[in-house]
Amino acid sequence: MNLPINKQTILITGAGRGLGSEIAKSFYREGAKVIINYRKSFESAKKLCISLGERAVLVQGDVRNKDDVLKIKDELKKQNIIVNTIIHNAIDDYIFNGDQRKKIDEIEWNDFENQIHTTQKGFLNLINVFTPTMKEQHFGRIVTIGTNLFQNPVVPYHDYIAAKSGLLSLTRTSAIDLGQYNITVNMVSGGLLKITDASKATPDSVFDYISSITPLRKVTTIEDISDAILFFASPWSRAVTGQNLIVDGGLVLN
Repeated sequence: MNLPINKQTILITGAGRGLGSEIAKSFYREGAKVIINYRKSFESAKKLCISLGERAVLVQGDVRNKDDVLKIKDELKKQNIIVNTIIHNAIDDYIFNGDQRKKIDEIEWNDFENQIHTTQKGFLNLINVFTPTMKEQHFGRIVTIGTNLFQNPVVPYHDYIAAKSGLLSLTRTSAIDLGQYNITVNMVSGGLLKITDASKATPDSVFDYISSITPLRKVTTIEDISDAILFFASPWSRAVTGQNLIVDGGLVLN
């Protein structure tokens, strides 16, 4: 079984703002039912939900907390909503400005833990809670969000890159475990995105420099990456799993 996007129910973590909200818009545009998960961005998440319409549902929950994830599933079950596609976009609060980040001799282990808990523990909680139903249906699509900094760590985002690197490993090992149930698990990795709440602190000179050295001569937008994510949910990717697609205008050639 391979469901078209307009027959899928998509849970997007961290969808209250930034990239997550744009992912929600892309899936809604293609006819999917969209579950907008937020941790604390209630006002922006509510505004997004209202603007999208009747196929959008708002759910609060911190993916770091398994009880919260179970609560999300229970709330949706009461509405006869079954999730068959997950986009794990949530990250811990972060500012993408290299000048403001701690260097390797300054950063502490708790900085890493903050990122890992949302990125990796959150992913595991989602897998634990939602894949049993996907197995029963013999269909599931899971997409994680990575970074092109794996290949090109030019800024001191040590904690962020380490957390996302672990998520890439979990993406691949999960793909092996879940493939027999027709559940695919893939990653989409962007670069610096123009512009999100996290990247608005990035100096204009950095955006200009990236534009000048990227083959497409532009900085990737949140619309660019959110539309690319659609591929991994679509029937066209039915034989693709465990992969990391870099969407950065060709800055990093993989």
